[in-house]
Amino acid sequence: METAISKSQRTKQFILETVAPVFSKHGYAGTSLSDLTMATGLTKGAIYGHFENKEHLALAAFNFNLKIILGNLNEFVGRHTAPLEQLRAVNEFYRQYYAYAFDFGGCPIITGGVDSNHQNPLLFARVKQMTIKIRGKIVDIILNGIEKGDIRSDIDPMVYANRIFAMIEGSLFLGVLTEDPGCINDMMDHLDQVIETELKK
Repeated sequence: METAISKSQRTKQFILETVAPVFSKHGYAGTSLSDLTMATGLTKGAIYGHFENKEHLALAAFNFNLKIILGNLNEFVGRHTAPLEQLRAVNEFYRQYYAYAFDFGGCPIITGGVDSNHQNPLLFARVKQMTIKIRGKIVDIILNGIEKGDIRSDIDPMVYANRIFAMIEGSLFLGVLTEDPGCINDMMDHLDQVIETELKK
């Protein structure tokens, strides 16, 4: 027989799976309580019985989306051991991100960062933390490449990590805004060239 604890956890998981794309599509500030109750089929009391308030639910939804996305990104990168191939794997992951992100209502980093600024300090801090973490992973790959002699030693890893991350997120924003995944593919082609002409030793 299912225990009360396991049932509670299943309900919480159902809420997260259901509302995460709703927050991404409508914005964390623009999503109303009626949007959440309509999507889940649950009452306000049932939802807030598992989450303290809308702000905490939005934060949990962001974490839920990002955990899945980062898990898939890490899987792409983890297929390779050579730093240059790992950087190319990052580009390859984002080539298919347009269709992939539709399940999440868009890019959680972009939506969460823009929407939560001055609206939800908890969520904004988390988006900032994850942005720094993702950028840090790119820095680590570049540093590893320098140590192995695959990447030029005269480049600044942080500068290039900032450029790569900014170009990726910018192309995602433009692709979603214009409904044209070609924007993303074009930027990934450009980043492949950056790897070959500016990073590769």
